[in-house]
Amino acid sequence: MRRLFTILLILGCFAIRPLTVAANTIQFDFCGEPITFDFDQALIPKSPLLSNEASITAFYQSLNPTDYDPIIKALLAYKEKFKPDDWLYYQLIRKAVQQISPKGEDYHRYTMYKWYFLTRSGYDALLTTAGNYILFYIKCEENIYNIPTRVVKGSQYVCLNYHDYGNNIDFQKNVFTIVSLAVPDAQQSFTYKITHLPDFKTADYKVKDLVFNYNENEFHYKVKLNNQVQSLFINYPVVDYALYLNIPLSHETYYSLIPLLRKSVKGMSVKNGVDYLMRFTRYAFMFEPDTEVFGSEKRLSPEQTLLYDQSDCEDRVALFYCLVKEIYNLPMIVLTYPKHVTIAVQFNKPVGKPIVYNGNKYTICEPTPQKEDLMVGQLLPELKKAPYEVAYVYTPSKK
Repeated sequence: MRRLFTILLILGCFAIRPLTVAANTIQFDFCGEPITFDFDQALIPKSPLLSNEASITAFYQSLNPTDYDPIIKALLAYKEKFKPDDWLYYQLIRKAVQQISPKGEDYHRYTMYKWYFLTRSGYDALLTTAGNYILFYIKCEENIYNIPTRVVKGSQYVCLNYHDYGNNIDFQKNVFTIVSLAVPDAQQSFTYKITHLPDFKTADYKVKDLVFNYNENEFHYKVKLNNQVQSLFINYPVVDYALYLNIPLSHETYYSLIPLLRKSVKGMSVKNGVDYLMRFTRYAFMFEPDTEVFGSEKRLSPEQTLLYDQSDCEDRVALFYCLVKEIYNLPMIVLTYPKHVTIAVQFNKPVGKPIVYNGNKYTICEPTPQKEDLMVGQLLPELKKAPYEVAYVYTPSKK
């Protein structure tokens, strides 16, 4: 009874919505596509700080689903037409919420609306609170690192907004409780797998000149890159190698680079062509640890590695993997050492001392710059006796 009274009391604090309001047309661009819907911001309930279960429940109960149908319809229409992966669809939701309830005005309400639009889209999400903190989780079955997760009724939920708190909350001092909100038909799991990027407008790309030397010759590649890729993945978490290594290049970037690299290695032996790709990956970018660039560990996709001027060993592995896969489609394994990540490629005949895995022999191809100019088949001397794990295996599918 006390909890019910509290909710009713808070409901009384919400402004009474007028019976009829004039709709305002809201339009914004998402990855080159216009998103349009009618919504009047006067419909947004005036609420106290949404920082506890009672206030959040009252806010949710005050929402009239019909008022938000135009927004949900526009979001789902984009989803149906362009088939965005879940992460990109979530970025669309973030941008839509920013139009009606900006993050800077009321962070708790902004978070509440993201949860609301995701659940209205069919995803299983939940909210938790502790003090003035509000954390937003999504059901996800994948391994996600460096962000909070929690298990509810045997299912894993991954936090979507931990970065908004600087990735720094003391969970010993702050005990979070789940806000119990019933949302019919919100059962879909979320995946961080990226199968394709949007078809950005050609005009949104800029040309980056990548330069490296090979056999005393200087090579230039004018690669088309789009800064929107950085924005889309700025909060993308650390995921398994199988996910981030296979994030594809966008259409314009792919066709500004891959055909030219194919032309450059044409006529070379496979071993020499892979060596060329290895040295391009090694020397066309400056090296910098993620902790220096981003403040924490971050695995860049191949296109992000092309975008940033600095990258570390995991990022070079991702780009080299992409190039070898696209141009030669050879079997590969990713090797993780205590302080380094590298990659090995399976040739018809191995070079140097091979890495034997499941009966197959793989040749080390170091894509990260080192003190000495390592050849194909050469491993860093300090790693020769170091323990390693095979973190990912790529086996080309048979056609």
